Amino acid sequence: MEERLHIITHEYKISSAEREIKNGYHSACLWFTGLSGSGKSTVANTVEQYLYNNGFNTYSLDGDNIRKGLNKDLNFSEEGRIENIRRIGEVAKLMCDAGLIVLAAFVSPFIKDRQLLRELMKGKFIEIFVDAPLEVCEQRDVKGLYKKARNGEISNFTGISSPFEIPQNPDVHIHTDKYSIEESTEQVVSTILPKLKI
Repeated sequence: MEERLHIITHEYKISSAEREIKNGYHSACLWFTGLSGSGKSTVANTVEQYLYNNGFNTYSLDGDNIRKGLNKDLNFSEEGRIENIRRIGEVAKLMCDAGLIVLAAFVSPFIKDRQLLRELMKGKFIEIFVDAPLEVCEQRDVKGLYKKARNGEISNFTGISSPFEIPQNPDVHIHTDKYSIEESTEQVVSTILPKLKI
């Protein structure tokens, strides 16, 4: 810990609040959580398209893309997955400080990790539970991940050999097995827009 004593937080001349005033809306991290195949990335992409088309500055963070770059050194153990989410949270926080609407689509199965994200982002974190039954997610599984997990080829796979802890009080709860992508997108947008108004 001693080597960290020389680290001093730098104070910036332009605040996050000033960036928001210039943009005309509050920055936020829209965090899409749910099982693999639930529709997180699909809904996040359509929500981003809506926001972008309506004048919001946005950026998407997606699991596979992050794993190929920033977090390529991490494995899929519980510790590796926790660190994966922690790093993404830190990146999302910086992007929120820059005035962006960040859309993050990650399984993020553990309640404690999502709670840490909420605390880290101090009012900028909007949890969106993309809900679909396991059997529906397996039917949608274009990557064949569930089959590999059931065959023992993938360990610690959420929904099969590792739990998904259902969000207790998500800001938005959508059911992609019951509603279309358009309807799910509308539900997300109609809930978040009031939160983004200055």
